[in-house]
Amino acid sequence: MDKIGIGLCGSYIPIYRLDRKTVAEIWGRGSIGGERSVANNDEDSATMAVEASANCLKGSARDEIEGLYFATTSPVYQEKLNATLVATALDLKREITTLDFGNSLRAGTGALKAAFDSVKSGSMKNVLVAAADCRVGYPRSDQEQAFGDGAAAVVVSQENILATFEGSYSISNEMYDVWRNPEDTYVRTWESRFILGEGYTNHMVEVVKGILKKYNLEPKDITKAVMPAPNARTYKGLIQKLGFDAETQAQDPLLSSVGHCGAAHSLLMLVSALEDSAPGDTLLLANYADGADAMLFKVTDEIKKEKRYRRLKDYLDQTMMLTSYARFLSYKGLVEAVPGEPFRLIPSATVTWRDRNSVIRCHGSKCLECGTLSFPIQRICPNCDSKDNFEETAISDFEGSVFTFTLDNLAGRSDDPVVVQTIADMGEEKVRFYGMMTDCVPSEVKIGMPVGFTFRKIYDGSGMHNYFWKLRPLHTGGNE
Repeated sequence: MDKIGIGLCGSYIPIYRLDRKTVAEIWGRGSIGGERSVANNDEDSATMAVEASANCLKGSARDEIEGLYFATTSPVYQEKLNATLVATALDLKREITTLDFGNSLRAGTGALKAAFDSVKSGSMKNVLVAAADCRVGYPRSDQEQAFGDGAAAVVVSQENILATFEGSYSISNEMYDVWRNPEDTYVRTWESRFILGEGYTNHMVEVVKGILKKYNLEPKDITKAVMPAPNARTYKGLIQKLGFDAETQAQDPLLSSVGHCGAAHSLLMLVSALEDSAPGDTLLLANYADGADAMLFKVTDEIKKEKRYRRLKDYLDQTMMLTSYARFLSYKGLVEAVPGEPFRLIPSATVTWRDRNSVIRCHGSKCLECGTLSFPIQRICPNCDSKDNFEETAISDFEGSVFTFTLDNLAGRSDDPVVVQTIADMGEEKVRFYGMMTDCVPSEVKIGMPVGFTFRKIYDGSGMHNYFWKLRPLHTGGNE
């Protein structure tokens, strides 16, 4: 049996950040330091999974993906396959296995282990594993500051492997430490000394020692220890207890710059470790929740090849600061924003199904008579008038520039009142696209500004989440 491992990887961090001092000052308590990532009001676990996966698959053949496993503790739908929505937005082929993994912060490593088993068994050749989370902590709690929003994705494959999968070890444990009931908005926790000592630390020590013993390794044999942790102090103590060198072997836990991203955090740290690794490195991934998972990886020469995707560092370098705690609450859905006029529409499941190739897959129509590419799909070519003589073409990877725009001060939500209505020319074909711009400072939008596509939530109605494609600046920064 050929070696299996990780063939591609990618991450996504929302552009918005919240300084933890902003939260601390509101409640008259101390800040835990640093900042956390915050999903925009049009983002959720599904859209972030699409972003991370598209970044992971950039430049590769998407029709080779045979399975998509999606992990999250904050699913968009409780009874509807979220993985299918992600796969459709990624324009993956219809003959694909889609599965959701949830209800645990180990969902990410669980989905990854299942993908390795699927590829190893021969049932699939390439499986995309995506994980994303938008957890909510109680106001004034440490979790409100400590949590972050983000996503990561990897492709498990037998070809062009960046890191081979060397083996795994898992343990299971039943205890109430961190949990959320179906009716809960906020994550519940028990007393911190109990959950950090008897829960996190003891089980992480057990699983790491277990996998090292299973494969006859010692701590010094590990290049990077990738171990998500609830806070920096606990992480430091775990590193020391396991005998790893804090300066050279401990992977950055991303707690001060991003926060803990739930089920996505283990994969997020793994992607970060891969991006800075060298051939021959041994990576140890361990993840805790109601037990623990541990996995070993050996980095190959493929890691030296030119990277086409955005690195995690790129996301960390480009930020927009949320200066308002009220806006943070609104973006989290904890206070209700007054919807703008465009969002008072009543959606139709039938229309969404009929137009899903344009709406979700971002397909245009390319005329087979004259070659004109149009969006959305047009039965009549706007150039030569030929009828029903076209092929569908995906344009979500296209980049372009703003042709014209207007700042609409009456259409937005009360927490985001200005909507940048934009017309852009996308790709070499100059496909004309009309839509809203997101992740931008409205006053900085200009004609000719470089833009790309992003899959976002438009509005909720009739119990359904309605998604479409927006534009966003390719390079953004500054304060909101």
